[in-house]
Amino acid sequence: MNLQESGEMYLEAIYVLAQSSERVRSTDVGTYLGYSKPSVSRAVGILKNGGFVSVEEDGSLSLLPKGYEIAKKMYERHTALSEFLQKLGVPKDIAAADACKIEHDISDVSFGAIIEHYKKMEK
Repeated sequence: MNLQESGEMYLEAIYVLAQSSERVRSTDVGTYLGYSKPSVSRAVGILKNGGFVSVEEDGSLSLLPKGYEIAKKMYERHTALSEFLQKLGVPKDIAAADACKIEHDISDVSFGAIIEHYKKMEK
């Protein structure tokens, strides 16, 4: 099952929220993303059926290995792209919004080239 951008965003949100909380609930994800309860419920069902997340008895969400892998990749891309754009002079809020759009579509090759260029800039 290939995920669409929205699925990647849900996984990334769970990943980010799990960094600061032992329990991530659907309501937390909805608040974080600004989505309605029905939208989150539907997405969580799709992610659960696809083997990306598990829903515990208490309702908390956990990333399964393939969901964790995607979430971590999206988060690392988002962070790196946002930092790179800020180094180019883009305001922080715009850099974060643009990074969110780019992270889902950029190829591994292009992302790798950006990271290599960024490392050279830092030296």
